Amino acid sequence: MKLREIETPISTLSGIGPVKAKLFANLGIYTIADLLAYYPKDWEDRTQRIPLSQFREHKVHTIALVTGHSWFGYGRMKTLKISIADTSGRGELVAFNRPFLEKSLTVGAIIAVTGQFSLRYNQIQSSSFEAEKIADSGNLQDWQTKPVPGSQVIPLYPLTAGLANSAIRQAVGKALQEYGRGIEDELPQEILQRRELMGKARAIANMHQPKQLSDALQARKSLIYEELYNFQLAIGGRALLHKGRLPELEPVEIQETNFGPEQEAEFLESLSPRQEKLLAALPFQLTPGQKLCITDINRDLDHCEKSRCIGEVGQQPFTMARLVQGDVGSGKTLAAFFACLRIVDWGGQCALMAPTELLARQHAENAAKMLDSAAVRLAYLTGNIKAANRGPLLQALAAGSIDIVIGTHALFSKNIHYANLHLVVIDEQHRFGVLQRNAILEKGRQKLPQKEVYTVPSLLMLSATPIPRTLALTAFGDLDISIIKTMPSGRLPIKTFLTRMGNESNVYRYVQQELEAGHQAYFVYPLIEDTSDQGEQAEDYAQKIEDKVQGDYGRGSSGIKSAEDMFHFLSTQVYPNVPIAVIHSRTEEAEQHRILDEFRKGEIRILVATSVVEVGVDVANATCMVIEHADLFGMAALHQLRGRVGRGNLQSYCFLIYGKNITETGKERMKVLRETTDGFVIAEEDLKLRGPGEVTGIQQSGYLTLGLADPIRDKELLELARQDAFTQLTKKTQK
Repeated sequence: MKLREIETPISTLSGIGPVKAKLFANLGIYTIADLLAYYPKDWEDRTQRIPLSQFREHKVHTIALVTGHSWFGYGRMKTLKISIADTSGRGELVAFNRPFLEKSLTVGAIIAVTGQFSLRYNQIQSSSFEAEKIADSGNLQDWQTKPVPGSQVIPLYPLTAGLANSAIRQAVGKALQEYGRGIEDELPQEILQRRELMGKARAIANMHQPKQLSDALQARKSLIYEELYNFQLAIGGRALLHKGRLPELEPVEIQETNFGPEQEAEFLESLSPRQEKLLAALPFQLTPGQKLCITDINRDLDHCEKSRCIGEVGQQPFTMARLVQGDVGSGKTLAAFFACLRIVDWGGQCALMAPTELLARQHAENAAKMLDSAAVRLAYLTGNIKAANRGPLLQALAAGSIDIVIGTHALFSKNIHYANLHLVVIDEQHRFGVLQRNAILEKGRQKLPQKEVYTVPSLLMLSATPIPRTLALTAFGDLDISIIKTMPSGRLPIKTFLTRMGNESNVYRYVQQELEAGHQAYFVYPLIEDTSDQGEQAEDYAQKIEDKVQGDYGRGSSGIKSAEDMFHFLSTQVYPNVPIAVIHSRTEEAEQHRILDEFRKGEIRILVATSVVEVGVDVANATCMVIEHADLFGMAALHQLRGRVGRGNLQSYCFLIYGKNITETGKERMKVLRETTDGFVIAEEDLKLRGPGEVTGIQQSGYLTLGLADPIRDKELLELARQDAFTQLTKKTQK
């Protein structure tokens, strides 16, 4: 039987009563299957002799002579110290709470010792050790060719209070003895042989009871491969169900070198009437990357629409599921507008959802300008829309009088109804969880005429936070992924400079030069305001600033500068004659709109902000981005913030001001950002430094649920497993 089918309670094993069963339950172990799948986190190789002289590099595992006993402390604190020596040197065993060892490890005895030693009080010592007498006396030289008794590979498990490693090993041993031989393989035999992997029963046995470390490592590789294979099999199956085909084995990187007359012709031929109108109205040329991406999206949408209309009764219609990745400014949103126009030409509705009102408003304003020639009925919807305007808007949406609605989370509120929602576009997808994505897709669920099936809208996700390749193949492995790397012509690479806290005046002077040249600047801070200063009146700022030394301006009790404090400092002390404004998440929406409008017009020259301007602000004349306390921001956020400048053909600059107590990892992050503006390179480096975690919102996304496998460490196995799984699925569909 399969491992997961062994549902026998763990309490059936001898030696596991109610108390111990409860301890195992604390580890999530209830059945024999749970126990056998509770794999060691590591192994301790006691097959190799490690002398005392190598205590710095390894855990000691040696045969030693007991040379003496001594005691230190008084009363209950009196502790035995056992002096030992092997052929490489001398050491001491500090036997806390183990006075009985005086009688079992007698002076002159030959003992087997395993322990973690360190240098303390000029002596090599261990207080965490295992020791066993193997002879009452003898010559150490006689034991040099003999193995250390108890030499084996010991599995080390994650533990819980009251449950020792030995107890888990004992329970696993009994489970293997009773159930281990009957476990069936889950990988096809041809794959096991071709990839030189262990069968399931053998792999489980070698994970828990390896004879040598190489057996354990090979077993782990086999189980990791199986996990990744099953994961990719599920991903491929899901893609076949919703799209009728498998996604690409690897994300498709769209480059100019792939584009020629043939691709241009295919792009033009794929356009719908409204898409043709938009193309003709654009005051600039689309990049090859945008054209190739639009062609792929059109092909997907055509496939979906045909399956809706002419599919057989009872057949599940297909839906598009595509992720478009592109660096800041690569033109992803315009590609999404083209996708929306194709849906509108078919009489369907589109919803474009953004994580912030700032970004949603920018999209709505851009759509109003760009799509005017296409005669599209647009609407903007957020939670702050007044009730008087909200009612008619919702009625129009439900009646089908709105073609494209752009907004925030309000788009999937309970009282929102769509007449014919065919496409959902999610910008900055990593900021939304799976439940939120599903909630808006469910808004478009409808039963098809003449069919006993339901359909949901197609999904187009946009990400300016590049997703590393290994995560793209796991967290988003069932999606088609397009990567746009071509940037609009005329853009210059942003020059990035690193400045240590205390040298801010140099940055301020450089920004002054750009302001005098007629340009604009951003100053970004991690805090809105210092909470310790909330009771302080505005007139107290001047005295506070006067009392601080350079580099401490705007800092609160936390030592971290805030946007509000620095707005007052910059406007009164550094740039007193320059129009400055401050914006953050507490700023009212109407006020945000006014400030950003004046900033776009150039009436405001400096914008002081928090990371609220990370997305949704596009001002070509802004050439300076100053980020103070840059080491407190993530790499993705810093890259996004940097992308607020360099939006036109002007040379732009980013200044990352970091704290004096920056960590080594923080320094590495700053160096990466200084050396490259390629968001994909930055994402890969961020993944190496931080792991998959929150690099792209994977944890909150609900996609990545792996056990033994690690997409970074096991990326080569991941690629092989994806290839094998898709090959197997292709064979099944061809039968």
